[in-house]
Amino acid sequence: MSTKNLLIIFTKNPELGKVKTRLARTIGDERALTVYKALLDYTHKITKDLDVEKHVYYSNEIGENDLWKAGFKKYVQEGADLGIRMKNAFLNGFAEGYENIVIIGSDMFAITENHLKEAFEKLSSNDVVIGPAEDGGYYLLGMQKDQTFVFDHKEWSTESVFPDTVKDIQERNLSFDTIETLNDIDTEEDLMKSSDEVLEKLGFVK
Repeated sequence: MSTKNLLIIFTKNPELGKVKTRLARTIGDERALTVYKALLDYTHKITKDLDVEKHVYYSNEIGENDLWKAGFKKYVQEGADLGIRMKNAFLNGFAEGYENIVIIGSDMFAITENHLKEAFEKLSSNDVVIGPAEDGGYYLLGMQKDQTFVFDHKEWSTESVFPDTVKDIQERNLSFDTIETLNDIDTEEDLMKSSDEVLEKLGFVK
């Protein structure tokens, strides 16, 4: 892949009581933190060998001596809400000269390195690429050039995010494509949809 390709990874600093709060309502803060640390490990595993530039954006402060070492540049998210923070990260990437930028979070065990490769491949012939989530949002979004209007006027963490994003793209007559719809981990119900292997490692039983 070209060095003009950039993968942005949004993470939260793994602090007790501040991650996976919806999940923590039913399984407790400590187990939710365990799940989130496992999600971070998994996200690092599927991205570390991807042949693109990689930027990690922390929620609060840059982590030291953590997973994101060689091959990852570190930043802090800036903005009042998720849309503004993602928009700023994309604008920073374009300002640095990247041409194809894809963003993901660190909220799912279902995403693979192949999904990421497919997203960059589809950007070669589309303005925007989206990875829809089962809950009506999306787990991945990429664009060829500044199309950051897609982050404006959205009700984040609702089922309207994906359809509203598609509507915005279509209204501007831009080309877009999607990759596989996947399940992110926000609630205990989401977690229990994970593979038996994942659940066993985390100490959960279906």
